[in-house]
Amino acid sequence: MRTALIAGNWKMNGLQADATSLARAVVSAIEPQPSVEVLVCPPFVHLAPVGEALKDSGVRLGAQNCADVPQGARTGEIAADMLADLQVQYVILGHSERREFYAEDNRLIASRCEQAVAAGLRPILCVGETLEARDAGQTEAVIAEQLDGVLGILGAEGFVDGVIAYEPVWAIGTGRTATTEQAQAVHAFIRNRLAAYDADFAERTRILYGGSMKPDNAVALLAQPDVDGGLIGGASLKAEDFAAIHAAAARG
Repeated sequence: MRTALIAGNWKMNGLQADATSLARAVVSAIEPQPSVEVLVCPPFVHLAPVGEALKDSGVRLGAQNCADVPQGARTGEIAADMLADLQVQYVILGHSERREFYAEDNRLIASRCEQAVAAGLRPILCVGETLEARDAGQTEAVIAEQLDGVLGILGAEGFVDGVIAYEPVWAIGTGRTATTEQAQAVHAFIRNRLAAYDADFAERTRILYGGSMKPDNAVALLAQPDVDGGLIGGASLKAEDFAAIHAAAARG
């Protein structure tokens, strides 16, 4: 049975005092449950103080990206082993905002995943289709290309303990809402695609929903058989909302 993962992506928000305060509030609000793993991913500059605030709490620390190469002459980048040195355990890779605003392609994302795994980090690989792709009936083709662009290079064995996060980009900030049935359908497609690499790999890999999960829709989404948790954006910036989603996962 897959352990649920509730991961908070804080994106580019907060000064140091805000980040440490939020981390402490999350620790206070969440009652640890063996059936649910909890993760927060602050900006790079807040990793150390947030890590200190989370110490001995059971809430895990993640990062929002890593470099596609080892340490060296890459001004402005952060190597995966630097993150591991800060006790980071997970790293978000291929997020839709990275793909859209920074033109990250599948080959680059695959290299980032390689570096993460080599450093002992667990990658959270984000995949998802835009509004145009959804309306054109290209959802499965787009997601297959994104998955194969990474797994075709790494293979199941190279994506050790990795996580997939499905982001329906078309349902984030557009006024359109993804139904639980639509979410489940894509998650099932992703799991079937993973099975083409290895059946056991597909069964054990957690697939998170990253389409604006909130306390009021978390129960229904997390009840779906192939939804193994959430990659939470805005709701992760409010400890009480994040804790409510965690509670929904614990009940599921």
